[in-house]
Amino acid sequence: MTASLEQQADKSRTFRDSHKRETRERTCAVTRVQCDPVQLIRFVAGPDDVIVPDLKRKLPGRGVWVTANADMVAQAVKRNAFSRSLKRPVKADARLPTQVDALLEEDARQSLAMANKAGKVVTGAFQVEKLIQSGAVVALVHASDGSSDGARKINQVLFRHLEERANDVPRVEIFDSAQLGLALGQTNVIHAALRQGAASDAFLVRVSRLAEYRAGQQKQQTARARCDQDTQGAEVEDK
Repeated sequence: MTASLEQQADKSRTFRDSHKRETRERTCAVTRVQCDPVQLIRFVAGPDDVIVPDLKRKLPGRGVWVTANADMVAQAVKRNAFSRSLKRPVKADARLPTQVDALLEEDARQSLAMANKAGKVVTGAFQVEKLIQSGAVVALVHASDGSSDGARKINQVLFRHLEERANDVPRVEIFDSAQLGLALGQTNVIHAALRQGAASDAFLVRVSRLAEYRAGQQKQQTARARCDQDTQGAEVEDK
């Protein structure tokens, strides 16, 4: 079974936590809760007073920190949290949550490209299965627009060889085949896998961050879908 974004976040979080923590905690501008900076996203005001994300935490200027979740970023925009934190008027685009999502996704894609350059990625169902059989696989990557049957067969191989340990192997499905091809310098990439190494760990940290950022959106979308279904059901009963 393919892990959901939330499950990917849970399984990959240990990679993020294994990295050295920054000693100075920061306060989320929305929740006012102090957190380790790895759990937050830093924003700064550009020269034109427009708020921009600073994922690498290197841009000059006073930073505003927000919990790394799309819902929290949307709340920061809605509540004018950036102006309040900086104590001056600034402009925060309503599309800021989407912009952050795109940046996090691109950061993860570039990290996958770096893992590939480090020789930690194999592609194609045959090579992926060989890596699984060797026991050195740390993650599977399936194109989001690929065949579910192909992913199912690879997952069966994973569980056949690793048994219960297969549950600890993240399955990443956030990129389509074109994005995977761009990251890996190939065409028509549907299945890939990562072997053990620092570059693979770095990729999983970024995937985890993206999954956690999207987790709130996914819950909201699920709740909205259920609400729509309930509404439709009530309308049918009324008729």
